[in-house]
Amino acid sequence: MAHRLCGYLNPQEEGFFSHSSSLNEKIVIGELNEDVILPCSFESGPNIVIHWKNQDYNVHTYYKDSDHLEKQDPRYTNRTSLFHGEIHNGNASLSFRRLSLPDEGSYMCYVATTSIKIISKVVLKVGAFVTPEIKYEKRNTHNFLICGVLHVFPYPVITWQVDNTPISESNIEEIRDFGSFCIKSRVNITGSNATYECTIENSLLKQTWSGRWTMKDGLHKMQRENVLLSCELANYLFLPNQDFVVTWSRMKSETFSVLAYFLSSSQNAVINEPRLLWSKELINQSDFSLTLRDLSPLDSGEYLCNISSSKYTSLTFQTVHVGKLQVGLDNGFWL
Repeated sequence: MAHRLCGYLNPQEEGFFSHSSSLNEKIVIGELNEDVILPCSFESGPNIVIHWKNQDYNVHTYYKDSDHLEKQDPRYTNRTSLFHGEIHNGNASLSFRRLSLPDEGSYMCYVATTSIKIISKVVLKVGAFVTPEIKYEKRNTHNFLICGVLHVFPYPVITWQVDNTPISESNIEEIRDFGSFCIKSRVNITGSNATYECTIENSLLKQTWSGRWTMKDGLHKMQRENVLLSCELANYLFLPNQDFVVTWSRMKSETFSVLAYFLSSSQNAVINEPRLLWSKELINQSDFSLTLRDLSPLDSGEYLCNISSSKYTSLTFQTVHVGKLQVGLDNGFWL
């Protein structure tokens, strides 16, 4: 039988709250590595005791106007807290920090005062949606797009479209990693002027990410000329005040080297190639087209502009071929 300790019920005793007046249930959805609040309210009174449990694990205990965490399970150490300033107003909610997938489960909030005893049940569901991306790869004569997500839970829905027509992915890989999935979906690029789009949806978190790949017409230039590589931000795809990163790169030997990048949060542009020119005036108009000056045949290759935010990625691909200048034997002019 539970006994009183200085006028308080001891929540560690067997039979604590064995006859409670109510049982309410709520569902809370949290995201991996984020914080969440498990709600619990009651009619306040003197001698408040609060005890949170997950099955047989002690999560958080409060009585005599202070926390008592001596028997708290180690998995919750430094991750839980109550709103002490609001407890006497009937708020027994639990602040839960740095969620992990194993935190998912049913949590019981036991509250007692001199006059009432209640139990509230909170079902915590934890989802993950970390680092979705779309990448371009070239292997020998084959071109691929890979759309994937590093950590996702539950299993997502991945769809592909070519020129707004749904298609099936040709290959999908998945790895189960500490409860979440790592998934990559691949398609072959078959239409040179087609637009490919991949969408990944997490139904639990109600989050959707999309990636789009567009190929521009190839450019043919001569040595010592300049070339303008096109890349514009589609305003209807990116929300106002949404941070994004622009990265220009060039492919050599099937790997990309970064030429320049721009951070919207700091308005900072970095150029790694002295012959490149980024117009500040164009950038202010959300146009990230890049000028490469004084071309040489070594500049021939594939150029990629990547504009990425947390919700969307746009890849713009363009091929440049630079011809050599030759001296005419008869007239001495450049040809």
